[in-house]
Amino acid sequence: MRPRRESVHGAGRACAAALAVLLAAACAGANPEDGLELSFGHVGAPGSLFAVTAEEFAARVNARLEGRAEVVVYGSSQLGGDEVLLQKLRLGTVDLALPSSIMSSRIPEFGLFEMPYLVNDRVHMARIQEEVIWPELVPLAESRGFRILAVWENGYRHVTNNVREVRVPDDLAGLKLRTPRGTWRVKLFQHFGANPVPMAFSEVLLALRTGNVDGQENPLAQIHASKLNEVQRYLSMTEHVYTPAYVTASSEHWMELPEEVRTVIEEEARDLQEFVYETAKRLDRELLLALADTEIQVNWADKSAFQRESQAVYDEFAAEVPGGRELIDRVLGLLQQ
Repeated sequence: MRPRRESVHGAGRACAAALAVLLAAACAGANPEDGLELSFGHVGAPGSLFAVTAEEFAARVNARLEGRAEVVVYGSSQLGGDEVLLQKLRLGTVDLALPSSIMSSRIPEFGLFEMPYLVNDRVHMARIQEEVIWPELVPLAESRGFRILAVWENGYRHVTNNVREVRVPDDLAGLKLRTPRGTWRVKLFQHFGANPVPMAFSEVLLALRTGNVDGQENPLAQIHASKLNEVQRYLSMTEHVYTPAYVTASSEHWMELPEEVRTVIEEEARDLQEFVYETAKRLDRELLLALADTEIQVNWADKSAFQRESQAVYDEFAAEVPGGRELIDRVLGLLQQ
């Protein structure tokens, strides 16, 4: 964690207390931002997409800032899970975070990305980002105290469990399945017949080892990096949801940073998009092969069967979230471009 910045007035009072006018002047002219450390927290394990992209981002930012400020990455929930990280952003005790599904429990409209099979591919996602996220969702986040600087990726999610292969929704019946605390992910798996158990990602491995849950759902990069294949028998390639990740700061505390630092961070966060997508595609290929080489049994789900069962979730979102139907229709309409 970086030391909190002293105000100019605080520095002035310290100098005045020393009863030295010249020293006071020197203090007033000092730059308190030299060596500023900016914490960047996320929940991904080493080697996950979160870890790889956050570390690449930090390297690029730090190279440009040349010691005037430094982004330090804290992965594996070292600074807390997603809920805690969002709280710390607002308090100003964490500078940057990389929330994903949790945003839907803070801002209902972000539940758009909990809708199953909504995002067709990353080309489609790029259109969604420009036409929906920036003009519609980012201002909503800003109004709740969260400044989104860039949109990265968590990825396409799949189901693992210790009971049976999951090929159709009926195979989920009765399974205790860990989900993130995002509201609509819980609703989704309830519609599919599972028994969703919301919990922080940092608790998942222990919950699987002790049998408190039968399974979980995550992108391959999270499954592999967290070694979930060592405590799960089945990996079912469902691709049921694509989840973005958001490089996020506090709306209030962001403006306390020097303008130069803010400019570099925003530019590098946005410019990293191509690296994020290319890394995500590479990891999807490589990690599927790597996981297939382990003891976990891999199967492909019948996505058409899952899609048929998904309409109820769309209808519920459209009914409960103001403007929900319009958001869905706009995203689906971008498939035609």
